[in-house]
Formats: sequence, structure tokens, C-alpha cells
Amino acid sequence: MLMFVLRRLATGVVLVVAISVATFFLLFATAGDVARNILGGQASAASVAQLRHQLGLDQPVTTQFWHWAGRAVQGDLGESYAGGQPVAQILSTRLPVTLSLMIGATLVTAVVAVILGVTAARRGGRVDGIVQVGAVLGAAVPGFLVAIGLVLTFAIGLNLVKPTGYTAFTDSPVQWLSSIILPVVGLSLSSVAGVVLQVRGAVIDALHQDYVRTLRSRGLSEARVVYRHVLRNAAGPALSLLGLQFVGLIGGAVLVEQLFAIPGIGEVTVSATTQGDLPLVMGIVLVTATLIVLLNLAVDLLCGWLNPKVRLT
Repeated sequence: MLMFVLRRLATGVVLVVAISVATFFLLFATAGDVARNILGGQASAASVAQLRHQLGLDQPVTTQFWHWAGRAVQGDLGESYAGGQPVAQILSTRLPVTLSLMIGATLVTAVVAVILGVTAARRGGRVDGIVQVGAVLGAAVPGFLVAIGLVLTFAIGLNLVKPTGYTAFTDSPVQWLSSIILPVVGLSLSSVAGVVLQVRGAVIDALHQDYVRTLRSRGLSEARVVYRHVLRNAAGPALSLLGLQFVGLIGGAVLVEQLFAIPGIGEVTVSATTQGDLPLVMGIVLVTATLIVLLNLAVDLLCGWLNPKVRLT
């Protein structure tokens, strides 16, 4: 187990480094004149040249990369080109907002997918058909249309929740829940559609195994057989897909945050990429890649705990 964790961490470090290098040089090649982007088209050539020198943009790209990497290794992600604010400070205020949406959507996905997937696998027939059709429709309908429909129905029409904006949990737990419930539901729809089919298929396969017939012959209740034994053995594939869905929510969060005027990392990412704000983009990429590596490791460990037949050596 220990060697497995160490190997995965080493692989993760290599992956984070590779992503950071590729992102830096691609952004440098496509960003254009960053100083001009920041100052605007009306700025004089002298002002642009001065800012370019101040930010170190007149140095070779390799020098700029090693300068950034040397600071990043020490935990210093630098300052944003546009606002001069420390990147770590921007991430500390924006990233928790986005993570709250992603974690909430993942929890909703897991609960709903397990309930619907197990029900479809056990009942079969018409119930199974309805779940499958619903899953296909959920995957086909764009998330932003669902989000707009939720706003029109529950926020504007029924006035049950806030249509836009975000309230921190520390300020008011009730208002916080009201501000994230619609974005979370909008993010969850497509994720549920994929995971529910995976749960359904895995549970159906597990229900046909010999150990299930043995458990039933011993007089165990159907609920105990399904939820304690079958679901545990069928959880591996669904859990892996759920981890992938969590990563995919990063892209969906960008659009949802803009629709609901939520001050998360999505809005900052779009503006920073447009302006060529290299330190901010690199900070976002570095933190995101690290979270993905740790998430994948956690999913592997959880799969091994749920199913002892999965050997993590």
C-alpha cells in the first residue's frame, strides 16, 4: 500500500510539472503583447515598454519560466499582472467558492445516481426504461439551459431562492445554501446522467454473481444484500467515473458561475487567460492539477477499501 501511494504521488508530481511547463509555454506563445493587453490600446509605446520591463516580459521565455518555477517551489505563486494582487490571495478567496459548488454537485450526483441506479437494477421493466431514458435526456440537454430554466422557475417565478450572487457560509448558512442550490443542481444533471447508468450496469452484473445467491439462501434481507454487499462490490467503476465527473465539473463551473454571478475561479480564469495574466493562470493550473492528482489517489484508495479484491501494491 505504501509503495503504491508513493508511486502515485511521484507520478502525480511528474504530471503536475509537465502540465505546468506545457501551459506556460503555450500561454506565452498565444498571449500576444501582455503589457498592451493590460494598459489598453490607447497607452503609449513608452508606457507599454516600461510595463513590459517591470513585469520581466522582455526577458527570454526560459528565464521567465525558471523564475516563476523557482518561486512556485517555495510556495510563492507571484502577483497578478493585471491587479498586482498576490495570486495566492486571489485563489484563497475564489477557489473555495468554486469547490463548494463542485463538492455539492458531486454529493448530489452520488446520492441521486445510487438511488436511481439501484432502483433501476432491482426493479427492471418500466422503471428501468424510465431511468435510462431520463439519463440519456439528462446527458443531451445542455447544462446552461437547465440553469436558465431553474432560475426562471424557482428564483424568478416562485421566488424561493436567490437568482444570482453568492453568500459565504460563515455569513449566513441559510443564505449560502440558497445561493448555491440552483448552481449545484445545474451542474449535477449531466453528471447524474453518466453515473446512474454506470451504477445500474455494475449492480446488475453484481446481482448475477454466485455470492448473491449464497447470501439470499442464508436468509439475508434483500436490502441488506443489495446495500451492504452488492453495492460495495459494484462501487468501484461508479466511483472512478464520479472522480472523472468531478474533474469535468471544473469546466462546467466556469459557465454556471457566469450565469449566476458567483465570484468563483471561473470568472477569474477567463479574464486572466484573455489578458495573458501568466502568474494568475499558472497559479490556477498548478492548484487545479494538484487537486486532480490528490483526488485520483483518494479514489484509488477508496476503491481498494470498498473492494478488498482490488490490490493496491
